[in-house]
Amino acid sequence: MKYRFLIFLIGLIVTATAQKNLPGTQLVIKKTAADLNIDGVLDEPAWQEATVSTNFFLNFPVDTALAPFQTEARVIFNDKFLYISFVCHDDDKPYIVQTLKRDFDFENNDNVSIEIGPYNDKQNGFFFVVTPYGVQMEGTISSGGVSDNSFSSDWDNRWFSKSTRHSDKWIAEIAIPFKSIRYKDGEWNVNFMRWDRKHNMASTWVAVPIQYSPGAFAYSGQLLWDSPPPKPKMNVSLIPYVSGISSHDTSSRPINLNKLQIGGDAKIGITPSMNLDLTINPDFSQVDVDQQVVNLSRFEFQFPERRQFFLENSDLFQNAGFPGARLFFSRRIGIATNPKDNNNLKLVPIAFGARLSGSINKKWRVSAMNMQTKEQLSIGLPKQNYAVATILRNFGHQSSIAFTYVDKSSLGLGALTDSTKYFRDDILKHRNINSNSVPYFSKYSRAYGLDLEMLSKDNKWYSGSYLTVSQNPYITGRNQAGGVFGSFTNRLAQVFAGANYQGENYNSEAGFVPNHGFYPGLWSMFSSINFNFYPKRNGIAITGPQSMFNVIHTPTGTLTDKNFTIGYNMNFKNSVSFEANWQYTYTRLLQPFNPIGQFSEKTYLDFEAGTIVKYNQLNVKFKSNQRKIVNFNSEITFGEYFNGTALSVKGQFNVRYQPYASLGIRVDYNDVRLANGYGKGQLFVLGPRLDVTMTNKIFFTTFYQYNNVKDNMALNARLQWRYKPASDFFLVYSENYLPENFKSKNRALVFKFTYWLNM
Repeated sequence: MKYRFLIFLIGLIVTATAQKNLPGTQLVIKKTAADLNIDGVLDEPAWQEATVSTNFFLNFPVDTALAPFQTEARVIFNDKFLYISFVCHDDDKPYIVQTLKRDFDFENNDNVSIEIGPYNDKQNGFFFVVTPYGVQMEGTISSGGVSDNSFSSDWDNRWFSKSTRHSDKWIAEIAIPFKSIRYKDGEWNVNFMRWDRKHNMASTWVAVPIQYSPGAFAYSGQLLWDSPPPKPKMNVSLIPYVSGISSHDTSSRPINLNKLQIGGDAKIGITPSMNLDLTINPDFSQVDVDQQVVNLSRFEFQFPERRQFFLENSDLFQNAGFPGARLFFSRRIGIATNPKDNNNLKLVPIAFGARLSGSINKKWRVSAMNMQTKEQLSIGLPKQNYAVATILRNFGHQSSIAFTYVDKSSLGLGALTDSTKYFRDDILKHRNINSNSVPYFSKYSRAYGLDLEMLSKDNKWYSGSYLTVSQNPYITGRNQAGGVFGSFTNRLAQVFAGANYQGENYNSEAGFVPNHGFYPGLWSMFSSINFNFYPKRNGIAITGPQSMFNVIHTPTGTLTDKNFTIGYNMNFKNSVSFEANWQYTYTRLLQPFNPIGQFSEKTYLDFEAGTIVKYNQLNVKFKSNQRKIVNFNSEITFGEYFNGTALSVKGQFNVRYQPYASLGIRVDYNDVRLANGYGKGQLFVLGPRLDVTMTNKIFFTTFYQYNNVKDNMALNARLQWRYKPASDFFLVYSENYLPENFKSKNRALVFKFTYWLNM
């Protein structure tokens, strides 16, 4: 009997200690007069007096238990810094830390983080992450943190951290200057997250259901100040730079260029939650090069934005519209296709720019940007001015309505009048000019958009709708686009459905409209459903079937595209994943097209307008255990393709010597065999990449890409020295070769020196 009582008592204790920290849980943050030494040793009295946040609950691979390796979080502040500390209890197995480089791959490194929403709107905020080796990552959160797309690590700012490692735990100590963030007085949304990669577990202070992102603000607590945070003082940062380039180009006639350039940015805190960014003669020579792809589709591929100035608070601009009808795409600024060089990309110098962004109050957000590029008469490009502004109103628990205005103007067209008329007529007659080329010659292009997003308090229900109108001097009427879509998510299923319309003449030239010119307007409907099961055995974390459906008609009712996918996926607790899908595709071409012909100098038969093709394919994806020193991920698609067959193999092989070096080899291989006369070919990109992190301040990257489609080999090597927070020295070497004889087409050596100065 006494043993039964003892078991009952133990059960009560376990139940009591396993209570979840629920949304709205409060954490009191105390003020200290001390300036703490950021050394990863929590021996100051202020830490002993701080409130401890513990009882971290698992989010993955299950969400029904406390984390077996617990974390303790503490937060205090003084007049200069917000201080956070973590004690991460652990075993003595080696940590998974792939690199010492900042802004690391979050998923493949042990780390711990704080997510803060300093506007208390459960929509927007910041995250700060640190690994057991003290490597930093910071970024912004938008749209309530509902998905991976809500988190951007491209924002960069000054803060300080130190980690220490012990046999049974690791400790992280963080100091974030109040000058580095924008905030409001009063309550802040807050959560703490630990990603324990070596055990493949995610845990949070406020419990988050497994079907939602662990950074979702709907499942956050409240940070309560025992005295108000410091009133903002003068907050101005200057970031000047000097750069130099020495280049040699042999593609047409030998051209040598030696150039020294200066410029810089300024960050001015207008209010505690509103920031003005200025840039003069910006230079982006240190930015990572794009990963080249083989694009067999009819539509433009969207490369990500990597330039720092365009990224902060960019969610307001980027989310306007719909993936097939975005009002604004920042890569239209300073990058253009060159019609005299087979439409290859060419950098266009930016003269100056300004961006005002932030929160007016808990309900209102605003962002406005203006950028001016210099003329490039060698490709017929005049000066261009880009203006974009969004004002957003939050309402309800996590809902918002936003209005966006975009304007692109070409200045001083002058002698370009004849070209203007040519391209105008070509647009009207054929409507197949790449949207990158149109901005060269339009006097102006404008777009107006209204977006409504509604999200339930618990993130189960989501709905969105948009309406946008474009304008240019030549085309009127049928220039609208709009849509409505929604989703439902719970533990067992995720259902998504929607429909959108795009008028024949809709095209925001400063935006991203990949199908412009390929359809005389369109109506589309789409849906998907995923089921999730959580087996308790066999090492599977989540598994279930999935299906997707998409259909597109012209406004007159002609069916042009139909895609149907059904498949099954499995995610294992050891980070292995497997997915298999059967895909059916129906396409009625509205213009002549040949997927091989667009890449070949040979003359192949086109599939004529009106041609209908139907084909079936099998797609298989596999990702190995990412915790292993040697790992890989792969995707294979094979089956019918147009009137022939196709095999596509994509993937990446990785090996690392953690945390100092990693080697990755990326493959994008496509073997397309069409019927006689239509062509066949093996198209591929091979890209080895070596990353060496000598310390957490010195990083070396070499990226090599062989692209047989463009008959080019490209080398990009970059050395970065972060000699102080947010201040860097870069040395970049790039060269392009002819594959057949390794003859150099062009090469360049660039250095750049930046310095962050707080006024």
